[in-house]
Amino acid sequence: MKDERKTAGQALPAGRTHRVRCTLNGKPREGAAESRTLLSDFLRHELGATGTHVGCEHGVCGACTVRIDGVAGRSCLTLAVQVDGRRVDTVEGLARDGELSDLQQAFRRHHALQCGFCTAGILMSCADFLERAPAPTEQQVRDMLSGHLCRCTGYTPIVQAVLDVAAARNKNT
Repeated sequence: MKDERKTAGQALPAGRTHRVRCTLNGKPREGAAESRTLLSDFLRHELGATGTHVGCEHGVCGACTVRIDGVAGRSCLTLAVQVDGRRVDTVEGLARDGELSDLQQAFRRHHALQCGFCTAGILMSCADFLERAPAPTEQQVRDMLSGHLCRCTGYTPIVQAVLDVAAARNKNT
């Protein structure tokens, strides 16, 4: 029996290469992916977006978090063929014209990263979270961060950075 995987309502034969076209950080990109290729691997190896890190490969650690059509998701649980025709944003897309985003600047200011391995995924979840909850409480930030594993920071500086960004954005509105 042929191994087939379903994606976007259609069966794709395993082992076959497919063209995957997406908008990556605002720019049209395309590459080849087998039916079983994970989005994390496609981004890193085919499109060169190496800011997306691969940790547990089970969706637990959050290091591979990207935004797909504006919603945070685990790229290690998503097949590359599932993003065909969609928008994908990675940590490389947070900075604009060489300037760090306000969130990235706050992470630096609050020392909210140490080894940096988990930081890309955390930044992507935080960017998504702040759009959905522009005035979060500390507990809401901690709840959001519970989907990420970081062995270095103890999370307090990350929470402070997110709350700092939320306060600054709300002050400017």
